[in-house]
Amino acid sequence: MDFGIKDSIIAIITLDRNMVSSSTIPVFYANTEEQQERIALLIAKITMGMVHDLENGSYVVVRH
Repeated sequence: MDFGIKDSIIAIITLDRNMVSSSTIPVFYANTEEQQERIALLIAKITMGMVHDLENGSYVVVRH
């Protein structure tokens, strides 16, 4: 079984509306930091993933 990094990324949550959406990874756009954090935490709960702050206005939810 071959696992790449894109197989582990569940979602990207960002404040940056200029971020290009991916054809394989869902990108969620938030209006505020509070909304971004809430979306990330809910997606992580639902998918049993972990939230990582990329410190560039984006969070990524991954499954380890």
